[in-house]
Amino acid sequence: MEMHQLAYFVAVAEERNFTRAAARLRISQSGVSAQIRQLERELGAELFDRASRAVALTAAGKAALEPARAVLKAAEEVARSVDDVRGLVRGSLTVGMVIGCTVTPLFAALADLNAGHPGVEVALLEDASDRLADGVRAGVLDVALLGTAVLPDGLESLTLISEPLAALVPPGHPLAGRAEATLAEVCAGPVVCMPPGTGLRTVFDLACAERGLTPHVALTASAADAIADLSARGLGTAILTPSMSAAYTGRLTALPISDLSTPALLALAWRPNPSPAARAFLTHARARFGL
Repeated sequence: MEMHQLAYFVAVAEERNFTRAAARLRISQSGVSAQIRQLERELGAELFDRASRAVALTAAGKAALEPARAVLKAAEEVARSVDDVRGLVRGSLTVGMVIGCTVTPLFAALADLNAGHPGVEVALLEDASDRLADGVRAGVLDVALLGTAVLPDGLESLTLISEPLAALVPPGHPLAGRAEATLAEVCAGPVVCMPPGTGLRTVFDLACAERGLTPHVALTASAADAIADLSARGLGTAILTPSMSAAYTGRLTALPISDLSTPALLALAWRPNPSPAARAFLTHARARFGL
């Protein structure tokens, strides 16, 4: 029985699919299947019921899953303890980043990690914040940069930015010239905002639902520049934050939303007991963000 066979077994059990498990492990599906078959021969029992479309654990597979996880965790602890003693960071680091979010300090922290620990293989993936949080919980991602309304349950987190939403309007808009606006006034016309799953959109949707408002979301875009440009062309009120708004002074006027106090959060999230590579990255991230 080999350690990698147990890792393949756990991946298939968690993904309930050989193809997804192979993608997660970054090896061929045939390689995963062959190693699982070898493990089953050594154990003398089938671990998966392959008759149904969704791969399911047999009774033997269910009995083996937690011990397999425990063995893999113990092996990780052994490697981590030795690495800590030697001051060595190696392995891989997969970082998730919310779509449309260009955060220079995050990139600088990745560059610092690469300079200090060139043996770490780094991958950067973009997705919606809710899926990124799920990816961290599932172990697909080591760390994720999330835009959110509430810090994710079950994960360690570090808030980088906490800001209220702002409404951006072009000259000639009914709200132009106002010092502030209510959420109902913002929702009286079309709005342009981030797509569902992003922190700004979550804050906006929750606030509207609490007040019984149904906004007309005319257009969505993942990048702040695109949202601002669409708004400047008269297609709707842009929903962004004050720090995002600064780049569009002159083209758009940013109005505080007077009755919306819940901030949009930008945060790093990771599982408890992170890997040495993740811990090293978080150290660099704290330094780059000045935290």
